[in-house]
Amino acid sequence: MKYCKKCLTPDTRPRISFKDGVCNACVFAEEKRRGDVNYNERETELNNHIAAIKEYSSSNGNVYDCIIPWSGGKDSSAVAIHLKEDFGLNPLLIRFNPLIPTKVGIHNCREVLNHGFDSMQINLNVSVSRKLCYRFFLERGNPKLHWDAGIASAIFKIAIDLKLPYIFYAEHGETNYGGRVLHKNSEKIRDYEEIIENLVGDNPRNWVDGDNITPRDLYQYVMPTPSSIKKNGIEAHYYGYYRKWNVKENYRYVASKINFKTAERGRTYGTFTNYDSLDDYTDDLYYYLNYIKFGYGRGIRDLSRHIQNEEITREEAIILAQKYDGEFPEESIPPILDYMGIDRDEFNKIVDSHRTPSIWSQSDGRWINILREKLMHEKI
Repeated sequence: MKYCKKCLTPDTRPRISFKDGVCNACVFAEEKRRGDVNYNERETELNNHIAAIKEYSSSNGNVYDCIIPWSGGKDSSAVAIHLKEDFGLNPLLIRFNPLIPTKVGIHNCREVLNHGFDSMQINLNVSVSRKLCYRFFLERGNPKLHWDAGIASAIFKIAIDLKLPYIFYAEHGETNYGGRVLHKNSEKIRDYEEIIENLVGDNPRNWVDGDNITPRDLYQYVMPTPSSIKKNGIEAHYYGYYRKWNVKENYRYVASKINFKTAERGRTYGTFTNYDSLDDYTDDLYYYLNYIKFGYGRGIRDLSRHIQNEEITREEAIILAQKYDGEFPEESIPPILDYMGIDRDEFNKIVDSHRTPSIWSQSDGRWINILREKLMHEKI
């Protein structure tokens, strides 16, 4: 196991690649700094794309120009406000309801809508969602896997139903944060393969479980077919391809436009920031399980992004990682246990079942993260 020489991302991150000890996220960040990415050309591309969107809307009499998958968080809200105020588009915001909504998330959604947007919200069949949440917590250590599938599927289905073919996502995570880039245009365009291979990693049709989970129960989670997407001319673009993407700047921008609330406890669990992934209690468990499965958590994720944007030094980041990364989200656990219908003992057993032997060892009944020990005691 090793850490990137420039940031703190370990090679246990799924799908990441290293070259000469440097992760591909840092390689991409350096390319942007050197000017290898011509953002003037990409701004022209964006203007041309938006001109085509406006022409389509005008010729078809559409009320809305595009769809934005929207959580109410800083990134999707920043995209929505930029498209509306910088380019004069009228986006329709689509929200796939969080598993366990937070007060802060509800407040921020209301603030964005008050700024001048229409939205649609897909509300889950809670009974089915609870079953899938527990199943994927048990089987894969990811209680939000079905949610990832659902938000992807809902956006494309609504785009087809409304004959509104233009979608804007935030950024391509595999390019920006280290992962598997499937195609030359993956940084720009999200397609069916990206969703199945990188985002979900499975076809939801495989989730049928007798009478417990039926094909009908899974309708919201199954993507339209590639042929249907192509036939309807659906184009899903990443706004972060066209303009330099910086999550901290997105927060500052949104906070300058609306009364955007941050984490009530001063920062989110496992990290030093207070403005990211605020809308769902289950997010705290998701990031903690990353720490359990891959040896690093939310803190190292955030710190690596800050290093790549030259907002913090690697030495400063190591100190903060030692302090916060892997923090257990104690206050978020009770509503999650209630949602999945399990007690604390079962919860702990399932968490421990996802510990990888190459990352975790036991000493006197206590779990030791070997990767974290390396971070704390060695020069990395």
